[in-house]
Amino acid sequence: MKANSKFLQLIERIQEGHVMTREECEFLLGFDEKSLEAGITRSVADSLSRELFNNKGLVFGQIGVEIAPCPGKCKFCSFSEDFTSFQSFSMDDEALYNAADNFTASGELFALALMVMHHTPFERTLDVIRKVRARIPAKTQIVANLGDFSRTQAEELKAVGANGAYHVWRLGEGSDTQFPASQRLATIDNIKAAGLDLYYCCEPIGPEHTPTQMAEIIMKGLDYECFQHGAMRRVPLPASPLGKYGQITESRLAQITAVVTLVAIHSPQICSIGVHEPNKLGLMSGANAIYAETGANPRDTESETLGHRGLDIEACKRMYTECGFDI
Repeated sequence: MKANSKFLQLIERIQEGHVMTREECEFLLGFDEKSLEAGITRSVADSLSRELFNNKGLVFGQIGVEIAPCPGKCKFCSFSEDFTSFQSFSMDDEALYNAADNFTASGELFALALMVMHHTPFERTLDVIRKVRARIPAKTQIVANLGDFSRTQAEELKAVGANGAYHVWRLGEGSDTQFPASQRLATIDNIKAAGLDLYYCCEPIGPEHTPTQMAEIIMKGLDYECFQHGAMRRVPLPASPLGKYGQITESRLAQITAVVTLVAIHSPQICSIGVHEPNKLGLMSGANAIYAETGANPRDTESETLGHRGLDIEACKRMYTECGFDI
């Protein structure tokens, strides 16, 4: 069996420092996940990533602070008011502090993401960040995960202790969601303008998404010089209208993660490559960032994701160790 000659030439150029184009990204995504080309893509991405990041696996955590039926009506989200089974819930201070303490007790957490709902009052978001910032070690980064916000609000997030923000122009934006791409991208502009680190991802990937669609989302992260890039597959929630499409395999997710890595690897702003949800195949395909989670999770139907879809810090560390990473 011989690999595609055009593919081999591109892979060699990437290893020499070539920055991929959108067309080249789409080309790599077009190979079958079981192909020789996909295997080579994953192997090269793994090698380049380990070299760039000094074989370090970064431990991240996320606390889902709020739950509410969301009028955003994203067709892939367990909080969508169209089909959610959740009742409104908000962590009190004691629960918030306990979660933050559990994540940071070992001193190994690189960053803690704090997730609220798209329509959580902004003052509540600021209050959560302010309280957690005062609670956790100064070296631990805080990443805000919320809805769209203005330039002034981005500056307020930074002022109360946020170091970065997770925000994405998602697959199906404007059709599978109520939000136009222009609104999402405006928030990304605000993140960058305020000097916050941009955490980005190609998500939520389903079997119906084409290489062309994924390449567009992936390259946008590079255009905005994201701090973290990554890939996340969609979980087929039973009540969701997208559930009928099913789920991509971990093998396909690993291949996409590898392509994201090869796209981002030569960007000087890149700190890490994430794979969501955590899995060993992704960590052997270019990713060096996985998230432990507690509280609400938009991919879960349980109000407490830890012990269900969510992993704890120790489970993430074991996964890194099994994949040969230093933590």
